[in-house]
Amino acid sequence: MSLENLLAELDRRLAAADAALADDYRGDRGVRQPIHTVYVPADRYDVRTVGDWGAQARAALEEYAGSAGEFAKVLDLPAEFADDVYDRVRAKLEREPIEDLRIDFEDGYGDRPDDEEDAAAIAAAQALAANPATPFHGLRIKSLEAPTRRRALRTLDLFIKEATITDGFVITLPKVTSVEQVEAMVFVLETLEQQYDVPRLKFEIQVETPQAILGVDGTALIARMIKAGGDRVTGLHYGTYDYSASLGVAAAYQSMEHPVADHAKDVMQLAAAGTGVFVSDGSTNVLPVGDAVHDAWRLHFRLVRRSLARGIYQGWDMHPAQLPTRFAATYLFYREGFDQAARRLRAYLGDGESGYLDEPATAAALAGFVLRGIECGAIDETEFDTTGLAKLARRAVHES
Repeated sequence: MSLENLLAELDRRLAAADAALADDYRGDRGVRQPIHTVYVPADRYDVRTVGDWGAQARAALEEYAGSAGEFAKVLDLPAEFADDVYDRVRAKLEREPIEDLRIDFEDGYGDRPDDEEDAAAIAAAQALAANPATPFHGLRIKSLEAPTRRRALRTLDLFIKEATITDGFVITLPKVTSVEQVEAMVFVLETLEQQYDVPRLKFEIQVETPQAILGVDGTALIARMIKAGGDRVTGLHYGTYDYSASLGVAAAYQSMEHPVADHAKDVMQLAAAGTGVFVSDGSTNVLPVGDAVHDAWRLHFRLVRRSLARGIYQGWDMHPAQLPTRFAATYLFYREGFDQAARRLRAYLGDGESGYLDEPATAAALAGFVLRGIECGAIDETEFDTTGLAKLARRAVHES
């Protein structure tokens, strides 16, 4: 058999596998990932919310660490980065205090009379349409489990009817326990699109039940959920406390860094790898308030840094005073790594030496690192020539 005939036979035998690989692992969507998602109960959300959060965050920074030196001392920031990180945090709190806002109709909102939640859904959608204020935004509905299914659907219907749907809009589906719920969500969104003539609706899967990680048949259902949602699924969000409690972890030990949390997030990262689906860590419920601000800041700062080192670039924030440490941890992560990443990228592209022999996959990771840093404000565009950087990072030209 000639080489060409052998190749043709291989193409025939592997055609189905090639097609499945291209369909299931579409790669980076080519869009920015927010570094955090802020959850605000629906009854506390209005057109002033984003500005209020920014003002409260700046006030907390001023009161509890009014200078770069004080902030560095509280968080033990390296001296060479302290001033730069502090200045960037202050600028971010002025310019864009929230990257991704989620109007919460689930746990943060609770169970209310139907007429009250109806009114809140309409008011929140109208307020969001009047002043989006953040690059990414959306709502979290109640789960599609039987007890809350009707309420979840009604809130979503009322919201979509009143909302202005943009590219940054996303719906969070909580407490997912089956692949069938993801399929049902796809059906719901298709129906609402047709009914209200709105752009394509997308959603995130909140991973906060053991059933999402391990099905009754012993398989990792979260991978099947991504498949079932197709390109409508944009993210997997870890739910720290529901998941930990479901596994019997005592309240005092429920944390983003508990071993059960790490296992769940490892599975999430494996399931999402190569699919274009973003992974987000959860939150800490230790809030920087009262006499415990500095201790809570140090904890939050450390947890954010830990997530970043694990390759999880997004998390939840639940209080305005968490914003300074979210941005400080993120900015320090990129500032500390930028010089080496830049040298290695330039060497890979044939401009100098770095002391590393980087392969294409690592070069893609380095390019992605720089792009993420630029997008969140940790790295200035003038610091690195971004020509061709998206291609090197294997980012798609546009979202699929």
